[in-house]
Amino acid sequence: MTHDLIVRGFDDEVHADLGKIANQKGVSINSIVKDAVDKWLKQREEIPKKHYLVIFSDDESMISLLRSMDRLAKENDLFRCFCAPPLSPETEFLSKLKWYNGTPMPYYYLDDIHQGKQTHTRNEKDITKYCRQVMTNIAEGANNKQLCCIDFLINDIAKNSIKQAMNVEQLYDNNRLSGLMYCTYKTENLINSDVKNLVELFEMHDQIFILKNAEVYKLHITKENVHKLFLN
Repeated sequence: MTHDLIVRGFDDEVHADLGKIANQKGVSINSIVKDAVDKWLKQREEIPKKHYLVIFSDDESMISLLRSMDRLAKENDLFRCFCAPPLSPETEFLSKLKWYNGTPMPYYYLDDIHQGKQTHTRNEKDITKYCRQVMTNIAEGANNKQLCCIDFLINDIAKNSIKQAMNVEQLYDNNRLSGLMYCTYKTENLINSDVKNLVELFEMHDQIFILKNAEVYKLHITKENVHKLFLN
């Protein structure tokens, strides 16, 4: 059954523009409005599964970001969760804010934390198994609620092997959870990576952000032709 919908707030200029477009397209204004409503409803029904990369150099910058993210996640009724090494500034901060910690214990890189460096080569199958357990914990904790999830574990993986970190990133990219996933890397763990791996890592994410103190910068990566180097 169809119903009439009264749309208020269109001035004469907007109505005239819609009339011109309708005449050009050979449709009615009603059809244009109905199409716009249908698209809006479809977008509302689609569940976002975003995968973001965040690069930072110090804990103070990250804590500043987390403070803002906590407020926004609450306002949007998202399930606030994270995975991170124990006793890190981020873990202590988010735990105080009552974020769900999906990190299995004992922490996979606990020996490295105690030694202050990588102690031995990591088995990729063991890393994958551990990361799967992280995502299982988070998915069960969320109970079908959309996520705002921050991954600090990936930084420890990259500290040992950027290639292993990329494999884990690809694993998640192929099995995304509903909501927003933020993978965080410290600059020191990326700066020595070769360009090929760095670009591939960037391309695995929907957007890339860089923190500078309390400021957030968005990084755009596009493939260009060489002649662009000679254009103003």
